[in-house]
Amino acid sequence: MKDPAPDEHDDERAASDNPHEVWTGRATNRVQWLLACAGAACLALGIELAVGSMWTSGIAPLVMSVVGCIAVGLLMLFGTLAFVHVAVKVDKDYLEVRCGHLGLPRRLIPLSHVVGAEFAPAVTPRQWGGWGYRWRPEKGTAVVVRRGEGLVLSLGDGHKFTVTVDDAESAVRAIRARLRLMGNSG
Repeated sequence: MKDPAPDEHDDERAASDNPHEVWTGRATNRVQWLLACAGAACLALGIELAVGSMWTSGIAPLVMSVVGCIAVGLLMLFGTLAFVHVAVKVDKDYLEVRCGHLGLPRRLIPLSHVVGAEFAPAVTPRQWGGWGYRWRPEKGTAVVVRRGEGLVLSLGDGHKFTVTVDDAESAVRAIRARLRLMGNSG
């Protein structure tokens, strides 16, 4: 009798349950690129006003318009590009969350401070008040880059940390395996 063909997901599960392996995952939000384009447009408008304006109403309105457009453009551009994607890494000692292309903001959580990990099947920006790095007194802290699955860490100080990431169930298994190895609950 021939053994059934191994499922490709069995290898993934084995790697995520092995506390000596490094687990990595990420989540992406392409909608953020639209907002970044709007920010770039505001920035371009500010530059166009500064360079090509022939306003006769005075310098103060021109300066306010230019500074306003450039400030809004930069805030939108960098604020959205920081949350186009998130990368999560779980090694033997830490969970690391890095946002955007520069990896900022960054959060490093020692697994020794984690008392539990749970899978969240439906994390939405609406639950947290939008995309980005969020804090809500009743829910804790979150990095939300898109709607969908995520992982929720219970920390030793009573706080919670949530992050949206693809294949969050595998991340939870990896964290729980490391917590068991360390002797923590999980």
